[in-house]
Amino acid sequence: MKNIKFSTSIFLGIYLLLAVIFMIVPLNSMLLDILITFNIAIAMIILFNCVFAKETLSMSSFPTILLFTTIFRISLNISSTRLILMTGNPGNVVRTFGQFVGGGNLVIGAIIFIVLIIVQMMVINKGSERVSEVTARFTLDAMPGKQMAIDADLSTGAISDKEAIARRQKIQEEASFFGSMDGATKYVKGDATAGLIITAINFVGGIVTGVMMQGMSMGEAFSQYTILTIGDGLVSQLPSLMISLATGVIVTKASKEAEIGDIVFSQLFQSPRVMYIVGAALIFLALATPLKRDGGIIIYMGLGLGLIVLGRVLSTKKETAEIEEEVEAEEVEADQVRRHENVNTLLQVDPIELEFGYGIIPLADVNQGGDLLDRVVMIRRQIALELGAVVPIIRLRDNIQLNPNQYIIKIKGIQVSEGEILFDHYMAMNPGYVEEEITGIPTFEPSFHLPAVWITEAQRERAESYGYTVVDPPSIIATHLTEVIRTHLDELLTRQDVQNLINNIKENNTTLVDELIPKLLNVGEIQKVLQNLLREGISIRDLVTIFEILADHAANTRDTDVLTEYVRQGLKRAISNKFFGGEETTSVVTLDPKIEQEIMASVKQTEQGAYLTLDPDKTRKILAATEKEIAKLEESGQAAIIITSPIVRMYFKKLTSDYFKNLIVISYNEIESNVELQSVGMVTIDDN
Repeated sequence: MKNIKFSTSIFLGIYLLLAVIFMIVPLNSMLLDILITFNIAIAMIILFNCVFAKETLSMSSFPTILLFTTIFRISLNISSTRLILMTGNPGNVVRTFGQFVGGGNLVIGAIIFIVLIIVQMMVINKGSERVSEVTARFTLDAMPGKQMAIDADLSTGAISDKEAIARRQKIQEEASFFGSMDGATKYVKGDATAGLIITAINFVGGIVTGVMMQGMSMGEAFSQYTILTIGDGLVSQLPSLMISLATGVIVTKASKEAEIGDIVFSQLFQSPRVMYIVGAALIFLALATPLKRDGGIIIYMGLGLGLIVLGRVLSTKKETAEIEEEVEAEEVEADQVRRHENVNTLLQVDPIELEFGYGIIPLADVNQGGDLLDRVVMIRRQIALELGAVVPIIRLRDNIQLNPNQYIIKIKGIQVSEGEILFDHYMAMNPGYVEEEITGIPTFEPSFHLPAVWITEAQRERAESYGYTVVDPPSIIATHLTEVIRTHLDELLTRQDVQNLINNIKENNTTLVDELIPKLLNVGEIQKVLQNLLREGISIRDLVTIFEILADHAANTRDTDVLTEYVRQGLKRAISNKFFGGEETTSVVTLDPKIEQEIMASVKQTEQGAYLTLDPDKTRKILAATEKEIAKLEESGQAAIIITSPIVRMYFKKLTSDYFKNLIVISYNEIESNVELQSVGMVTIDDN
């Protein structure tokens, strides 16, 4: 393969070098005949390659080809001009073209040549130039939309990462190609203009040379040099015309998956009804108009009957194709049922699924203006930035078994939440201080189960002016989905995800990773630490710091719960910023030291980890006291935060996690010294 590439590169170099040499060194007429014939053959090859190309990018080198062929053709034009003016004998090809096209008549030959020039310059060149310019502009403008469509398909699992990379590469290649074609068409236009000027020089210069230097009469010089000029112009303009036509074909190609011949014929002759109408019209012209004279009736009648027969053939073929499609679809469906390996697809479980009724489909359909797919992409980006974990592909699918406006969210195939929206309505929520009431359909916000009202578009502006928080249906679904993912992100973090996170930082932190894994901890143990952090909403984005802390303490203990506490204390700046980020003093609740002592006294250590053996009655009292203090904080609009000592934090969190999902438990060692806290209560119980 290397030898082939080397040979083709040498050939292109020689091709360009000869083009330069031909502009300087005189050629004999025989060699010029060979080169002109070669140039015409190259033009034909380019034209038919463009016609038979199945997609535009299969001729991605076309702009470069245009430049090479234009330079070579101009060099031949210069060589033929030199022979015409010096010897009056530019070769057999030029003379034959001049004599044959005009049929021996100089006037007819000149007119045909002028017509060819006009067609090329005013029709083909001008049209190709305009199409190239517009196509390049629209291709570049469409790039962002195509990129978003690829991201949406990737996020929904419709395509793989490899397919997404290939599509993005193809978009870049298309933009580069049409941008180059926009400039390359200027070569074609300039070549036609140069050919016209050279033709005029040949004509005037030839007559002057013939009369003054070769002793011809004016009539003889006019006759000879007119033929030679026409011949030279034709052998130059015919390849140029074919290249121009090829340019027009490649830039106007609409389909990317079929030859242009298949496209043209399938679209022109696709409707039997059209064939019947045109055939009947031709028969009418043959019978009812003077066109039937002088054999016209045979032409029009024959063509009309032919089109009617073609229409009947197309109709039969279309009916047969429809039947074959139905039979094939039934066979494919039956084959899918019979296939043994089809059962394997039923075993696959998507990490996250969003199923919705048919009434919500417009929100997910890009063609109907829906942006739910884009919002899903943004959810994955938001979670990655906020918590440092990559959310798996979110599968979106419609489910006819659901109510039209209902949607459900599944984690690993199990429904964990649901909601219902009203299409073309907005949800208005009272933030707590708005006194004016607004009429609508009462409901509850699905993410946080807050009271809300469905209102129409006409009520939206008035509700916002009152101070209501107004959101549209896509935002409701996106917010609900985001909260569900946050809640279950620890379940979604797999060992493979952890390994991918390790690989991402290993290149710049090789020493750290090699020291920690697998010498001190394996991937599964690191996974449990990261899951513990995510379960309580702590970001794992600063993975280097987390690994540094684990490397410092893993030599002393491999208990993942204890290691999690060490990591939390090392991340106290991030924890303080997350829960106490405001400048105002934060209200919190503390834990009675007596309760802490009882909790620690009931901790039992085993090889599998530590667990609590607290008396059930004591547990009930602690939970009741905790609920009472949480209620005080929530009534005042504060987040439910309880501060404990470091050694008790994880056990108290385990004790309360099943009863108070949103309770935040933080130890004193996880709070920055500059954070201002105000204790408004204490979780305590009566010893009696």
